[in-house]
Amino acid sequence: MLCYWNGQYVPREAVSISPDDRGFLFADGLYDVVRAYDGHLFRLADHLERLARGARALAFRRTDFAELAEVASTLLLRNDLLNGDATFYVQVTRGAAPRSHAFPSAETPLTVYATVKPFTPLPAKAENGVAVISVPDMRWRLCSIKTTALTWNVMANQRAKEAGVEEAMFFRDGKLTEGSHTNVLIVRDGAVVSPVADESILDGITRRAVLELCRAEGIAVVERDVSQEEVAEQADEVMLVGTTTEVMPVIALDGRPVGGGAPGPVTRRLQQLFRGEVARASQEG
Repeated sequence: MLCYWNGQYVPREAVSISPDDRGFLFADGLYDVVRAYDGHLFRLADHLERLARGARALAFRRTDFAELAEVASTLLLRNDLLNGDATFYVQVTRGAAPRSHAFPSAETPLTVYATVKPFTPLPAKAENGVAVISVPDMRWRLCSIKTTALTWNVMANQRAKEAGVEEAMFFRDGKLTEGSHTNVLIVRDGAVVSPVADESILDGITRRAVLELCRAEGIAVVERDVSQEEVAEQADEVMLVGTTTEVMPVIALDGRPVGGGAPGPVTRRLQQLFRGEVARASQEG
């Protein structure tokens, strides 16, 4: 597998990360994941803008990563991934420098790594729906920045795996935030309801796309606080949305049915609309 490493295309096994890299020492880094459909990268510009926004928030010495658009296309081509589903992963750290909490000198180059790999969708889960568990949100407060500091996400997702369910849904002070690697939407009285995209959640690219589709199709969108009780007992439908998840119905929370215990009509409609948006974007190149 060929990857991109600090300006060069090299075999993955040739990559050597310094033990002084701040991503390794402090999780002082950012990442993003982009879905590719038959070689077409879905909303790549939005992903790169989010990466740049994170770099500005963390005061990286460089915040423009426009070159990664060509990198992504080149990796898909050279790894023979122009057909079918794939993902493009990019990680940027503050670079390698002697260990110190304060930033290294301004001349320290960032570490930039990117790779691609095949992705296998799970249509049965999208069709039938999935179960999730609730987990207290113990993360830091700046969840809007897509950093590599994912310790609690990892712990929560492991809990979900051990429970035999798809995802761990985070709640902080009794309010829904998001999933360990997804955004969460609910449906109430025909309207799609989302937690506000403030510092408590990541403003997911798929989340944005789904809400845009709702507005374009005349489906009401409400962004507000969502209580745990509302998700568990009052929601008509619940869904996970994300780059690899797309639009996935949730049918059970903590072992109890939610949203009637079956995928609902709004979720089904959004699945169709999202696949249509993917097809349209792919045709436009």
